[in-house]
Formats: sequence, C-alpha cells, structure tokens
Amino acid sequence: MSTRTDALDDRIFGVDIQSGDVRGDSPSYAVVAYDGESIDRAVVSRRKLLRRIGEELPGIVATDNAFELAEDKGALVHFLRGLPSETKLVQVTGDERPEPLSRVAARHGVPYGKDPMKEAEAAARLAARNVGYEVSAFTNTTEVKVARGRSTGGGGGWSEDRFTRRIHGSVKKVARDVESKLDEAALEYETDVTEKYGGYSQARFEVEATPDEIPVSARRSGDTRIEIERERRDGIEYRPLVTRRDHVIVGIDPGTTTAVALADLDGGVLDVWSSRTADTAEVIEWIVEHGRPIVVAADVEPMPETVEKIRRSFDAAGWTPERDLPVDRKLHRTREEAYDNDHERDAMAAALFAYDGHEDQFERVSAKVPPRFERGEVIARVVAGEESVETALDELGEDDGGEESAETHDPRELTPEEKEIRRLKERTERLENHVDDLKATIETKDERVAELESELSEARREERKDARERREVTRLERENERLKRELAEAEAANDDLEGKLERLKELWKLDHSNFADVAEKKRDLVPVKPIEQFTTDAIERADESYGLASDDVVYLRDASGAGRRTAELLVEYGPRVVLRDGRLSEQADEILFEQEIPVGPAADVTIQEVDELAVARESEIEAVVDEWRERAEKRRRERKAAEIDQLISEHRARDEPR
Repeated sequence: MSTRTDALDDRIFGVDIQSGDVRGDSPSYAVVAYDGESIDRAVVSRRKLLRRIGEELPGIVATDNAFELAEDKGALVHFLRGLPSETKLVQVTGDERPEPLSRVAARHGVPYGKDPMKEAEAAARLAARNVGYEVSAFTNTTEVKVARGRSTGGGGGWSEDRFTRRIHGSVKKVARDVESKLDEAALEYETDVTEKYGGYSQARFEVEATPDEIPVSARRSGDTRIEIERERRDGIEYRPLVTRRDHVIVGIDPGTTTAVALADLDGGVLDVWSSRTADTAEVIEWIVEHGRPIVVAADVEPMPETVEKIRRSFDAAGWTPERDLPVDRKLHRTREEAYDNDHERDAMAAALFAYDGHEDQFERVSAKVPPRFERGEVIARVVAGEESVETALDELGEDDGGEESAETHDPRELTPEEKEIRRLKERTERLENHVDDLKATIETKDERVAELESELSEARREERKDARERREVTRLERENERLKRELAEAEAANDDLEGKLERLKELWKLDHSNFADVAEKKRDLVPVKPIEQFTTDAIERADESYGLASDDVVYLRDASGAGRRTAELLVEYGPRVVLRDGRLSEQADEILFEQEIPVGPAADVTIQEVDELAVARESEIEAVVDEWRERAEKRRRERKAAEIDQLISEHRARDEPR
C-alpha cells in the first residue's frame, strides 16, 4: 500500500458534520486542518467553512461521506463548482458504496473516535496517506465565452446601427485578446465564433485545461463580458487518489493468444487482458502493474510450463484442477462476467475456481487478523509463504517497529466467554458486511432487471409495430395483386372492345358506304350478321354484340327448332333477307312468309367470315331474294288455287240433292 510522502505541501481539511442536518437549517461542521505535522481544530458554520476553503485554498477537503456537504446530487455539483480549482473533494471511505470510516481507519492504522472532531481528523489523516476517492462532477475541459455585455437595442444619442457595430467590435477585440493569451499559454482549444454586423456577437473557446490553468478570468466590463465554466460530466465520478496494487489471484491461459485474469480475495473479477503478441516478460509486467499475486492458477492439469514459470517469478502458490476443467463448467462459473474471447474466459475461470478452492482458508485467516493489519499481506504469507497466522502476525508486528510494542502492555488472557463474544462480534461484522454486499448486488441486479424489462418492453413495442407494418404490407400487396388482376381483366376487356369497335366500324362502313373508295373487287360486298341458333337468346346476344337493324342480311347458322315467338322476334328487326343452314319449322316459315321476309339457303351465297362478322356478294344476295320472290309468287298462286278448289268443292257439296 502506498503512503503519502510529498502531498502534504498542501493543507488538508478533514470535515464532519457536528450538529444539525445538511437538509435543515444552519448545520455546523467539525473542521481539522492538517499539514502533516500540526493540527488545527475548529467548529464552523457552513458559510464559514466555504469562506475558509476559498481563503486558505486547501489541496484536499476530506470527508467520510460527500453527502454531508450537500443534500443531493444537484447540490453536490453546486458545491463542487464553488470549490477552488486547486482543491479536491475526497471521500476517504470509498466510491459509490463507501465502507464505515471505523473500518477504513483501522485498516490503515489511523486513530479513530466517534466524536465528529475525531472523525474529521481521521478523514484528514487518511487523505494524507492517499486513501480515498476524489469526487468529481467536471472534466478537464473548460468553456471560455466572450459575449455582449449589454443589449444592442440602442444607447444614448447613438444611432442603433452605430451602437450595435461598436458592441460587436468590442466583443471581437476581447475575443482576439483571449485567443492570444491561450496561444501564449500553449493551451489546446477549439473556437466557435458567431459573426454579426460590425464584429462578433459571441465567441466560445473550448479549452483543454482547468480554470486555474487558463490565463483569463471571468469579468463584465461595459460592452463585453467573459464567462468561464467547466464542462459537466454526465454524473458524479469517483476516482482513486492512487492506484494500489492489492493482493490478487491470477488465472492464466497460455498459447498463441495469452490471457490473464485477476480476482480479488473476495472472489470478484478485477481485470482481464489478452494478447497475441505478448511474451512472458510482458505478461509478468502487466501483472506487476495490476496487483501482487498470492495464487497463480491454470485451468488444466498439469500446470503448463509457461504458467509455472510466471508462478515462480512471484513466489506465489499454484493451483490446478484435479482434471482439466470442462467448457460447460467454465461457462457456468463466468456467466456473470464480461470477456472478449474464449482465452479470457478460460483465464477468468482458472482464477475463480482457484478462489473457490481457497475461500475457506481465506475466511479462516481473515477471522484471525486484527484490524490494524492488512488482511491481504497476512493471507499472502499464509498461502504463498506457508506460514501460520500467528507467525505472520508476529513478523508483521515486528515490521511495524518496536517502539509502539514497547509501550503496549501485555493484554490479559481473555476468558472463554470473552473469546466467544469477540468471535461472534467479528463474525457478525463479517456477516453484516456480506449482507451489505448482497444488498448492493441485489440493488445492482434490480436495476439491471428494470433496465432489461424496459428494453424488453421497448422490443415488444417495436415487434408489435413491425407486425402491424407487416400486416399492412401484406394487405397492400394483396390489394395490389387484386388491382393487377382487375387491370389485366380490364385490359383484356378493352382489347376485346377495341376489336369489336374495329369490327363495328367495318360494319358501319359496309352499311353506310357506297364503296366508292374501295377496290373494284370489294364494291359488290354487303355485311352479313350471323346468329348462332334460331333462338330468342341467340338473337338477343347478336343484337347486343353488333346490333341488328332493318334491312340487315341475317345468317342463321342453325335454323331448326324456332317457334312462333322466336320468328316474331326476328320479324321485329325487319331483316332484308334471312340466310339459313338447316330447315325452318313450319310455324317460323309461315310467319316469315306472311311478313314477306325473304328466306334462302346459305349455301347459295358465298359468305366470308372474320371473327363474329361476315360479308357476302350483293349480287348473290339479290339472286337469293329474286329466287324467294319467284317461290313466294308460286306459293301464293298455289295457295290461291287451293282456296278456289276448296270453295268449288264446298259449293258443289251444297248443291247436291240430299
């Protein structure tokens, strides 16, 4: 353990609350000013304490609990901002989880009493030995801001433009003076300037230095002002005054990549490191920088030669498992630790299993070590030096010097009851410490659980959001596919309609043109409108498709089967002529004949079909009509002759005698 040798060039203030409460009104403080030789004691108010710190500029203000000087983190930051830049606030009992001051004082051999003045003195003496953690809320970066000292709204008899230009010019001049001083002091900084009419409205300098290192002071003068403020950390930071080399357990995994892990005497992992290029000397150097080995361990049996060589260099005890540690056990033992690769995991497992193997021995030795002795040193002598606890304590007592021993009376032999009471007290203290550690662990785990629950909740929200988005995407894709199908169907229908339109145009031309603009061979053509069957449905479909009109040439592909109603429907359209395939029924033939609609066989006409449409020669159509007329005339004559014959027969029948 390091002891302070030259830091007492500065005074140290040990501070402990004397009466009242920092959250209440007017607390008073016991203050001990210590310079390594003389001690000055006083009880002062909070305001006087702050004034003394500002006037005497101590190097350290030491306390057993920083929150005796401030009621919460915000107030603590305010207190730290008010300290002189050369003064540190030190919490001698540890970092975020401080130990009792009595335990820390006993461990370092510092006088302690429960009186506030004695606690303040203990804090000062501990800080003088570099014990404790500096409490900091600021980085070593400081912002120097040069800005306007007054509003630019106008002033006196000046015009507003001239007044504004003067102020901005003054800010620019002061900013350049500050920049020059920072350059002369060889300080690193970054500049952020806001240019305005006539100069600068402000200039910011982010300087890598503390305020006392900057050759500029805060001030306000006329048109300008200079503000100096240290950069805040995200929270409160605790930094040890010195890095101590504690006794440790070392786990090593040698090979192409060498890994080293350190564990403390309570089984906590302190550090882990691995390298592909480090040789044995570099590994030993890294261990020396981070601790004093008591046990050097490997995860295989027997111990590798490289690990044995490192063990001998520290004269430490060795540890190996009865047989090589399996991967599943190593994974389970290191499940709560962080590591970057399998080599670091193996080294860490070796150190932790070595601790498990020595845990009972560590506890037995610790139970016998008086408070004024360092536990780690005694354990090192017992485990690595193979000494008894009594021998180790005797040797360490001699190392402390004989003057104190000479003045110490031999203690009387304790009665069995007193020994049992002392043993139970020590056990109770250890258990209480263990309970505190477990509570801290539970608190940490609760915070981690809360953090994980928050992350889980956020992940679930994101998953629900993604699911909704996926469902919406799926719905839109289905809708897109449906629209594509409808589009394809519409395009197909459109193509059909366009074809039909073209055919209708052709029909219209055939119906309304005198064929004067077509070739000679097409001048005798006439449109023919086919009907698939001589049925009501077929006639209506043909009418819907391309229209049936008066004087059309109708082609019945199948003329059979039509009744009276079907024939009457066709008559309503008034066709010019009906061409047929097949024979008409007597009813249909009679109706068409009575309505004087010519009917002729389709075989007598050359019909040329294109899709649903057809054309024929006009001359052939006229020939069919002429032929029907001849048949019709003959049929009428025959019908008339039949009617006359019937009348004669009926007349003769009446004249015959009965």
